[in-house]
Amino acid sequence: MSVPNERPYEIATLANGLRVVVAPQPQLHRAHVALYVRVGSRFETPPTNGLSHFLEHMLYRGTPTLETAHQVNHAFESLGGYLYAATQTDFGVFSVTAPAESVAETSRLFGDVLAHPTFSDIEIEKGIVCEEILEDLDDEGRQVDADNLSRQLIYPTHPLGYTITGDEKRVRSFELPMLRAHHARHYNAANSVLAFSGAVDPKQAIALAERCFSVLPKGTPVTTEAPVHNQKKPRLDIVENVSSQTELRVCFRAVPEASEHRPAMDMLMRILDDGMSTRLYHRICDSKGLCYDVGASFDGYEDDGVLDFMAGVQHARTSVVTREILELLCDLAKHGPTEAEVDKARRRNAWEMRTIFDSPEDLAGFYAGGLLFERFETPEARLAANTAVTPARLREMAELLAQPDRLNVLAVGLLEDGEDDRLEDVVKGFKGPR
Repeated sequence: MSVPNERPYEIATLANGLRVVVAPQPQLHRAHVALYVRVGSRFETPPTNGLSHFLEHMLYRGTPTLETAHQVNHAFESLGGYLYAATQTDFGVFSVTAPAESVAETSRLFGDVLAHPTFSDIEIEKGIVCEEILEDLDDEGRQVDADNLSRQLIYPTHPLGYTITGDEKRVRSFELPMLRAHHARHYNAANSVLAFSGAVDPKQAIALAERCFSVLPKGTPVTTEAPVHNQKKPRLDIVENVSSQTELRVCFRAVPEASEHRPAMDMLMRILDDGMSTRLYHRICDSKGLCYDVGASFDGYEDDGVLDFMAGVQHARTSVVTREILELLCDLAKHGPTEAEVDKARRRNAWEMRTIFDSPEDLAGFYAGGLLFERFETPEARLAANTAVTPARLREMAELLAQPDRLNVLAVGLLEDGEDDRLEDVVKGFKGPR
């Protein structure tokens, strides 16, 4: 379907099957090249948990011609660029941003780094990653990161509940053959999307892709089973942790990224938490003074999603804040937002979608993510779909979410003097909108 005023972009498929998307932003002065890969903890098993993240670290450790991590970084930085990498639950991104005049040489180096890693200095990198893992543990080595623990609560038997980094024992067990096998399984043309954005010429970019990335093997797409939603009632987990506040997560199983309900999910998030004048912050902080900060986010996967409410609260207020969050969502499920709220959300959505064209990183991610997960759309099409969402659809979306069999609550802190029992009463007594 044609959408008015769509900005130009091009999609091509190389001989090896690698999909390439080019989104020129001629007003910018830097070029961006990024490879998006289906890799991450949801594609792992208990013995390999953390391998995707560890492999991310190892990719920039050297090639046959640039033998050390220092040489790799020096080569890119000498061209005015900088390397970036990140591993998420279900995808990884590897990118380089550089001046437009060096994009050809940058692309050549980048293709070599991604296709021909030597995986040198494995033991050194194990130590670095184990230091990173410590950030999520307490003094006794227990997992206390609220985001990690909430996913374990929601997905107790599915890899979506794994931590991205794994644990020290697993990381220490990784060896060169495992890295090579994981690299071959995931870093291939069928399992990846290459994106060019910023100050790039589409014809030149596609020629560079063919020249520098055709070395990637064809491979096959990596698939995984969808999580089963067999939850029957609310779940609660209280993790004792000596801290000044309790980290609270109130989570609802939501909708997948490609769901027909995704536009309503987008706009519901703006009703809930898109600035300090929206419902969540106004109710919890401004109006009732229950905590310093509170937020909400949507974490979407190709076959599921999670609506997260998060807050750092006084230990003794954990049950009260939980109840207020539940009542807020139920209010929306019963009455929906006002027309004024929706009008404001539409305006803010339009402003934000325009700003994507100011960022080569954001624009590359938008297009590449759509291609990678078979849900491609343009920013203009996303904006049109979101703008069409009505207050009635938002009420229905809130009603779909605010159900006992979707609720998972996690508290990491010190719930004393009966606060744990009060929190359990709130969670297990949740009946949804009535």
